[in-house]
Amino acid sequence: MNQTLTTLFALAVACATASSHAQEVKGDVQAGKQKIAMCIGCHGIAGYQASFPEVHKVPMISGQSGKYIAAALLAYQKGERKHPTMRSIAESLSEQDIADLAAYYEQHGKSAAERPTASAREPGARVAELMQKGDCVSCHGAQFSKPTDPAFPKVAGQHADYLLVALKSYKAEKNARIGRSNAAMAVAVKQLSNAELKALANYMSGLEGELRTVPQPLFR
Repeated sequence: MNQTLTTLFALAVACATASSHAQEVKGDVQAGKQKIAMCIGCHGIAGYQASFPEVHKVPMISGQSGKYIAAALLAYQKGERKHPTMRSIAESLSEQDIADLAAYYEQHGKSAAERPTASAREPGARVAELMQKGDCVSCHGAQFSKPTDPAFPKVAGQHADYLLVALKSYKAEKNARIGRSNAAMAVAVKQLSNAELKALANYMSGLEGELRTVPQPLFR
C-alpha cells in the first residue's frame, strides 16, 4: 500500500471510530420495529425513487450493517450529510431511537427469503484499475459485501443510480443542501471522473449482496 493509500485507509478507520459512539447504546429490535413509520414510506417500497438531488432509487437498507446505519443517521443529524429530508428525520431521533432502528434494519433483510449464493464476479480491467486507484477493497472488503469495519457500508447489489449519487456527493463543496463530509471518501472520489464513478457504481450494483428492500405495510 503506497503512502497515499495508507493515509486514505487511516482516515477511514478514524472516521469509523469517531462515529461508533452511537453503538454504545444497545439497540432493541422489537423497539425499532415500532419506530419505522418515517422509514417505510421510502425504504419499504421496492423501486421507489427520490428526486433530490437527482432522480434515483432510494437505497436498500434491510440487511445493512447496524453500525453503519447508526453512523449514517448521526452524520445526517450533525449535518455532515446534507440531504434535507434525511437530516430532518435524523434530527428527530434520540440516540436510543438510532440504536433501535439500526438493530432492526440489520436483521430485517435476514427475515426475507435468502438469495442463492452466486460466484464472485471479477471486474473488468478498467474497473479493477479504478478499484485499485480508490483503494475500495481496503474498507468495503472483497466483493463489496464484507466491510473491514462494520461502520463501513455494504454496497454489493445496491442500486447503481443511488451509488452514483452517493459517490458524487463526496465531491460537493460549499453547498448547504448537497454533500457528505468524509475525508477518506473525498480523497477516493475526487481523483475519479463522474464517468469513472458510474462504472464503479454499475459494477458494485451487479454483485450479489445482502441488501434488500422488504415491502412493509403502512398499516399493521
